[in-house]
Amino acid sequence: MLNADILNALKSYTANLQKPVTFVLQSGEHPKRPELVKFLTDIAGVSDKIAFVERNTQGQLRSPISFAIEAEGEDTGIRFSGIPGGHEFNSLVLAVLQAGGSAIKLDDNIKSLVAAIAEPLQFEVFVSLSCHNCPDVVQALNQFALLNANIQSEMIDGGLFQDVIQVRDIQGVPTVYLNGELFASGKVTAAELVQKLIDRYPEITQRKSTAVMPLQDVTVIGGGPAGVSAAIYSARKGLKVTLIADRIGGQVKDTMDIENLISVTKTTGPQLAGALQAHMAEYDITIKEHLRVTNVENDEIKTVVLSSGERIPTKTIIIATGAKWRELGVPGEKENIGNGVAYCPHCDGPFFKGKDVAVVGGGNSGIEAALDLSGITKSVTVLEFNPELKADKVLVDKAYGKSNITILKNVATQAVQAENGKVNGLKYMDRATKTEHTLKLDGVFVQIGLVPNSDFLGGLVERTRFGEIIINERCETSIKGIYAAGDVTTVPYKQIVISMGEGAKASLAAFEYLLKEGDYLTAVYQQKTSDALEVA
Repeated sequence: MLNADILNALKSYTANLQKPVTFVLQSGEHPKRPELVKFLTDIAGVSDKIAFVERNTQGQLRSPISFAIEAEGEDTGIRFSGIPGGHEFNSLVLAVLQAGGSAIKLDDNIKSLVAAIAEPLQFEVFVSLSCHNCPDVVQALNQFALLNANIQSEMIDGGLFQDVIQVRDIQGVPTVYLNGELFASGKVTAAELVQKLIDRYPEITQRKSTAVMPLQDVTVIGGGPAGVSAAIYSARKGLKVTLIADRIGGQVKDTMDIENLISVTKTTGPQLAGALQAHMAEYDITIKEHLRVTNVENDEIKTVVLSSGERIPTKTIIIATGAKWRELGVPGEKENIGNGVAYCPHCDGPFFKGKDVAVVGGGNSGIEAALDLSGITKSVTVLEFNPELKADKVLVDKAYGKSNITILKNVATQAVQAENGKVNGLKYMDRATKTEHTLKLDGVFVQIGLVPNSDFLGGLVERTRFGEIIINERCETSIKGIYAAGDVTTVPYKQIVISMGEGAKASLAAFEYLLKEGDYLTAVYQQKTSDALEVA
């Protein structure tokens, strides 16, 4: 499973471990146990600071293919049930490094909030090893466990624990349970996990930060291609820059195959997100990841307020918050998310192996999803509202060439049906004949476009009825000093390469504005700060 190249890389990564780390495997018998034993033994062999032992943990671990991580002989609270290969291999490596003393790269305010939780929290994260969203959740909760001895986090490979999957009716990943109760289901970010903890334990907000950052020249809200581009261009101009994001990469992280980013023949969303983060690391950019903006106060000096309570005074703002999947808005959709309704075929497709599914949407995303699912499922039915598909011809031709893909055009989805907590059908109407039909199926994948992430702005800037921020050719919004770029704006053609260009353009426009107004705004801030000190 682990070839020489991987083991050599691990040897390099673990060379500077500060604490000894031990894999503790639950004793017992299981068909996959020999494979797991070899997997852990090979990893332990790369460093004299990594050990592997087998012991009876007296019920602390789930099964004979469950293991815990100890640091200096103390339980870290991190568990893995299954063999963390695929996308979860990175989760294991990071857990080892961080348990061994590497820095936990979470915002200090998030660390304080997590550390403030006083009661025991036992997280169970059900994953698919092919899910590229799952590691974000696993890694965040592992970090929480390292920060607070009251917290335990367990990654569970759903493919190896089908009995638990069936008992809990889990049909989507990641699915997170907290103390035996459903906590989060479907695509979820670390920022959302933090917010859910705040909602559940409001007392921890008493330790919310009241800190005020130094005055920024540019504050970028959003960590996708547009936001990262804006931050890098701003930093290259020598400006003081902060970027705030739920996650670096944004929506692009959910795209697996990217073949239209000019000069890059082929890449994936996770790879591109990693490249974006690595590029930002080359510059002096303050990154506030896993945090959300709760308010923007508009004055000559703007103030961005974070979910952690921290306040960022800034001369200019660039909004690049992108978009999210659009929902159907039909009966049965919201009620069955995670129980047959899904938005990510890459993450949740494996749960429908050998089953019948539908994809709603005939654009590029919908046809790509159908093609992906056709290799896993028994059948895929594509439902498109318009008389013709909107996807590129090359994708449409591929779809028509698949024997298990059926394409229905000019139809309107009316309802998602379910029985005993699981999707079992989809109602649609033929728009030409007005006749209603029902498809018997096990899953529905919604791929009908995007909705801009602009609700947090309220009435701050002018938006279209669809929620897009209205901008001009210089990315200027209706408010002086506030710019916007990428999929959250009225710019047509929501493409990665366009978002990158728009982010650069917004940054250059902000820079020109600061050349004229920067010194004045600095003086305004200094006077405001001086007045506040006098009052205090």
